[in-house]
Amino acid sequence: MTSTAEKPVADQTKQPTAEAPLVVSGLRKSFGSQNVLDGVDLTADRGQTIVVLGKSGTGKSVLLKLMVGLQKPDSGSIRILGQEIVGLDMDHLNEIRKKIGFLFQQAALYDSLTVAENVEFPLDRHTTLPDGERREKVRTLLASVGMEDASNKLPSDISGGMQKRVGLARALALDPEILLFDEPTSGLDPITTAEIGELVVKLQKERNLTSVVVTHDIHSAKSFADRFVLLREGKVVIDGTFSQLEQSSDSFVVQFLKDAG
Repeated sequence: MTSTAEKPVADQTKQPTAEAPLVVSGLRKSFGSQNVLDGVDLTADRGQTIVVLGKSGTGKSVLLKLMVGLQKPDSGSIRILGQEIVGLDMDHLNEIRKKIGFLFQQAALYDSLTVAENVEFPLDRHTTLPDGERREKVRTLLASVGMEDASNKLPSDISGGMQKRVGLARALALDPEILLFDEPTSGLDPITTAEIGELVVKLQKERNLTSVVVTHDIHSAKSFADRFVLLREGKVVIDGTFSQLEQSSDSFVVQFLKDAG
């Protein structure tokens, strides 16, 4: 393994001109004797989708949880929309979180609430919108992910792919500037996986979001990723376009792509 990440060629990857919405520097996180992240650097520009790859247990999901403040790093910096969140008090952290949408691996819908009520939950909790405006926004959000007709159903009444669509609508409810996806296509059949990928592209174009996607599914990720970041043993092995991954001579990158193929 190389000791430093291979860098993307400047004219092949979007480069931030001002401070990017998401900047991670020197991030380290351990659990007991297990060193999960070991000096990770990552920058995502506005409108850019970055896919984080790596074998199981390499810290991909931990990285997302650190970005949204669900866990604290041992050291390093996480700047969200120009604000350092490491060490931030809970009140200010919660304000920053309103600008971050998070789609959990299992959608994490509330079983006792209808589809519409799940999407309305953050609006009810964090806004002062009148009832009529909230309901209209929920309808618009569900329509944007193709789930308007399921508004009165419970999560148990819809498929896993539909639940992820609803989870995505809920993640968008507060009009975030950053969207984090944890395994958005995990457990889905190939057709539904392709539909979720198309939905990510559609919403990205419409909203110009900064997105970070953790996934094992490199094939679907190729349809929406601007850059790929590959982790190994808590370090970034390579950060670049898929073409640059294919051209890499790093033995781990070569084997990873072979295994994924």
